[in-house]
Amino acid sequence: MEKLTEIAAAIVRHVSKDGFHATPIERVTLVRSSTVTMPMPNVYRPQLCLVVQGHKQVTLGDRVFSYSPGRYGIVTHDLPAIGHVIEATPDKPYLCLYLDFDPVMLGELALRVPPPRGAPSPPIAKTVSDAGTDLLDAVLRLLRLLDNPAALPVLGPLAEQEILYHLLAGPDGARMRHITSGQGRVAQVGRAIAWIQQNFRKRFSIERLAAETGMSPSSLHEHFRAVTAMTPLQFQKQLRLQDARSLMLVQDFDVTTAAFHVGYESPSQFSREYRRHFGEPPARDIARLRAAPGLAVVA
Repeated sequence: MEKLTEIAAAIVRHVSKDGFHATPIERVTLVRSSTVTMPMPNVYRPQLCLVVQGHKQVTLGDRVFSYSPGRYGIVTHDLPAIGHVIEATPDKPYLCLYLDFDPVMLGELALRVPPPRGAPSPPIAKTVSDAGTDLLDAVLRLLRLLDNPAALPVLGPLAEQEILYHLLAGPDGARMRHITSGQGRVAQVGRAIAWIQQNFRKRFSIERLAAETGMSPSSLHEHFRAVTAMTPLQFQKQLRLQDARSLMLVQDFDVTTAAFHVGYESPSQFSREYRRHFGEPPARDIARLRAAPGLAVVA
């Protein structure tokens, strides 16, 4: 707990307002929320998320991941998920750190760090684990460099490599290697994810997607679900709904225009699926988000 207290103090020194905050460390983002938040969708990139204070939950398909202080999550592929802060107060705000993975740095380290022994980890592209002392020490060293800008360009990459080393050498080491691997079923699923992200507004069949990735339809369905906790069509639907929500909230699209823009042919079907996913009809949901922007922080 002492290390977490020091990490929390380092974050608070540089983050005084709620929200996401970029830092002089290229791939590090700090997050603060003084209140609980609404469940908010997001496409999570390959990254580390360390919760330092407060609690949050992330839902991926039919799986729920719980974070408490000292727990970290890793994501190995772009994933549409829903996260929300479930415990935070103005006196004790939710605090967390995101570190986006540098695939080049990670790939070089993976060649030098022996893979962990034991049974291979499941291929699911998201997991949550307890942070060990060594990992927390490395995170603290990285954050301390925010107070020493002159040393940051030299020591920052070393501290970042130390964090990646502990992840590669730890229980999630085999899963971390999926980020840099270009072979195997998980890599093929990664290519399927990238293809859907580029084409989610268009209609496509499982057969077409399987052909694009060099898999049979049944193999694609099985391995895609194992990695993402959803089917390819469920994955596409989440991307469509998230995109439509952003268009209505940020660009002021009306419901029908947003539905057609993301690929729906029926506005009524769009509204039904939107309500099922977000808990409110589109117009009511957007009005709620605009009325309480502080509750719409992506966790």
